[in-house]
Amino acid sequence: MISPRSFLFVPGDSERKMEKAGASAADALVLDLEDSVSSEQIGFARNCVLKYLAGSSDRARQQVWVRINALDSNKALDDLSAIVAGAPDGVLLPKCSSSNEVVILDHYLTALESREGLNIGRIKILPVATETAASVFELGTYRGCSERLFGLTWGAEDLSTAVGASTNREADSSLAFTYKLARSLCLLGAKAAGVHAVDTIRADFRDLEGLHEEVRSASKEGFTAKFAIHPSQIDAINAGFLPDESEIEHAKAVIAAFEASQGKGVVQLNGKMLDKPHLTQAQNTLARLPATT
Repeated sequence: MISPRSFLFVPGDSERKMEKAGASAADALVLDLEDSVSSEQIGFARNCVLKYLAGSSDRARQQVWVRINALDSNKALDDLSAIVAGAPDGVLLPKCSSSNEVVILDHYLTALESREGLNIGRIKILPVATETAASVFELGTYRGCSERLFGLTWGAEDLSTAVGASTNREADSSLAFTYKLARSLCLLGAKAAGVHAVDTIRADFRDLEGLHEEVRSASKEGFTAKFAIHPSQIDAINAGFLPDESEIEHAKAVIAAFEASQGKGVVQLNGKMLDKPHLTQAQNTLARLPATT
């Protein structure tokens, strides 16, 4: 399986929705113990999540992650203690203030993996790294913080609440500048750390045309995956993070030109001069294809 392109949120207290999501084409599920679960339901939700993790055998087809509560809440440790026995593929860490929280979570996971007899380091970490005003200034701190770090992602909803904004959108529904900035810094922070950049949700799940444009734009910018809140969004996300035919043909032509150059650092293709960054881009394009292609 290629690295997940689509992460589908699923309420952690709904066995029915988990089963439905498990039959979807999502590359990864995110069983949610945070926003979609009330305090009254949290114990029930933890049991549901553990039960699903224990029964999800085809992890090669579909990874299963868990969004826990924030580390500074009184719920996070209980979340982890309840679900690590199910060996989730990763933990989504909300409201992450800096790389220091990733380090703390790494230590918690190491202790719990040891308790459960799991391979140390198997559970990855994906922090939501822009949900407070202060966290945006820490996006350059994640390099080398943990071998568990899978990537960085961002969110506009909690950030707009944190800064007291009435909306995070312009009149034409595009992101306002502050949130475009957070998105770009998340992308750069992820690349500086050498990990994946995962784009946030598109809340209007009925607007598939808008979603398709958003995914293609994210892919071209350097994001490698995106969150979904509804199964109907999955096909557009998965397709959008695969190169199209024109991109594949161009990448193959670039690689062929360099192979035919007998070690030259600069080649010509269709009237354009290409050097090593173009070759790397072409190789990265073909690396996004499924292994069977």
